[in-house]
Amino acid sequence: MKSSLTMTLPDTTSTRSGLPWRQILLGVLAVAIVVYSFTANGYVVTVIGFAAIYALFCTGLNFFMGFTGQASFGQNAFAALGGYGSAILTADYSVEPAVALVLTMGFSGLVALIVGYPTLRLRGHYLAMATFALGLITYEISINWTDLTQGYMGYSGIPPLGIGPYYADSPKAQLAVIFVLLALGVIAAARLKNSRFGRACRAIAGSELAAGALGIPVARYKLISFVIAAVYASAAGSLFAHFVGFISPEVFGTAMVVQSFTMLYLGGIGTIAGPLIGAVVVSMLPEVMRGLKDFQTVGYLLLLLAILIYAPRGLHGLLERILPDREG
Repeated sequence: MKSSLTMTLPDTTSTRSGLPWRQILLGVLAVAIVVYSFTANGYVVTVIGFAAIYALFCTGLNFFMGFTGQASFGQNAFAALGGYGSAILTADYSVEPAVALVLTMGFSGLVALIVGYPTLRLRGHYLAMATFALGLITYEISINWTDLTQGYMGYSGIPPLGIGPYYADSPKAQLAVIFVLLALGVIAAARLKNSRFGRACRAIAGSELAAGALGIPVARYKLISFVIAAVYASAAGSLFAHFVGFISPEVFGTAMVVQSFTMLYLGGIGTIAGPLIGAVVVSMLPEVMRGLKDFQTVGYLLLLLAILIYAPRGLHGLLERILPDREG
């Protein structure tokens, strides 16, 4: 009688993720930027500070647009609330800058809750136009309510970041505080993205009808996402006010909307690292291309167009193509 032998072969269908090359590379670049910023001159520190503040702003905007799939052209309104709120509280009422930052974040979140409840019932370009109108209204108020905002004269005398006897009284000290707050904001966004709430938001981005059929409260989650983005924008506006010590309506105008959209789509919308990459690249490119002199703006725009055409998923998506996950 013949005996049968059974051979067990290894399961070739299972995959093993390789080393997280992208995370390592992005981490090394982040550390290099931080180290470089503390060894550079004052002007470079200012540029990197602005990039970090915009990165925080875009991280919040990315949660509403990238993860939840909604359109918002009015996040500059909440940045203005944060900036002017911190300026008024600290310069006129001697409130501690750290306390003012938290208070304005709470106030902006409340305003977003009130405004977003009726507005987010709209969809598509109707929602985009409604949020754009919100930004324009806030901008006009900042110009015309001169008793409160000083109009085009701007608001000066804003103290640096700090609390009690501890103040970041130098640009590099303020930059360190901004980096810490940015890191906290990115970590919070990453945890939210991978939470049950974040997965529900991504389901909404895929299809609101399908998400609703699965029992997800679409309207509620869209509103929460909008409030989160508003809180991030408010924090960015407050940081700008304390970092510069001066604000005016132009800071929170439509140029802020255009620049944040450029950063978001250039870096990679819907990713955690995308807003950081986009903020750094868009902020540093004009300085890198300054040698072109009269052709600086043309070269800058051509480079941005080339990236958007040949890397439609942003620089983070391009990095994914260059360094894909390894399987073994």
